Amino acid sequence: MTAAAVDRVSGFSAGVMRLLESIEYRRIDNADDLEDVARIRYKAFSMVGLAPQNGSLLIDELDFKPNAHVMGIFFDEQLVSTIRVHHVTGAQRDSVAVAHFPDVMNPLLDAGKSFIDPVRFAADPEIMREYPALPYLTLRVATMATVYFDVDYCLSVIKPNHRAFYKRVFQSIELTQPRYFERYNSNIELHAANADELKRTLFKRFPFFDSQPYERKLMFAPRETLGQTPLTILPTARYALQRSS
Repeated sequence: MTAAAVDRVSGFSAGVMRLLESIEYRRIDNADDLEDVARIRYKAFSMVGLAPQNGSLLIDELDFKPNAHVMGIFFDEQLVSTIRVHHVTGAQRDSVAVAHFPDVMNPLLDAGKSFIDPVRFAADPEIMREYPALPYLTLRVATMATVYFDVDYCLSVIKPNHRAFYKRVFQSIELTQPRYFERYNSNIELHAANADELKRTLFKRFPFFDSQPYERKLMFAPRETLGQTPLTILPTARYALQRSS
């Protein structure tokens, strides 16, 4: 990283960038990897009382939809977190946000708006205690998808105690009032971050979210476009920062 680039990075962001250099991303597209994802989901959801009694429910039909992208984040060759994003359009409406808030989402989709819906965020609790920046590097998948698919908004379907984080980091706004869902035994909120605003300010404030076009292509391009699915994807935030300096 050049001296000019370093000067632009805060102490917090510099630390996250260093951790990012030990991270790899992988597309989750086979049964063995999905079993590992289910285990991470179970460990993470158990910590907050959301793990179902039937472990098979940790992998659901939305994992297999055409607009779904399940990603694994690896540290020292170990799966440490995972997230699923849906590219939601008028033609492809499969997502948690649409299922939970159809009266809000469907009119927006009918009006031609498009979204990234990142859900099923799960991180190994033991690893996250040692590396508290792990959520940022996991949610980096959502920011890359927002840019790659050139959507209007990046959504957040969250519990109320996460509201402050998403407002502070992504400048998200509420799309509707919180709603109680019995399956979560909690109110659930729907927030959205304006994609243009994210592109304009997020990468300046938190440069570790940034990426190069070829990284985003490896993450989300159709397999027939790539020819061969990459085994692992290395982060490019450092190069994006250098290029912008």
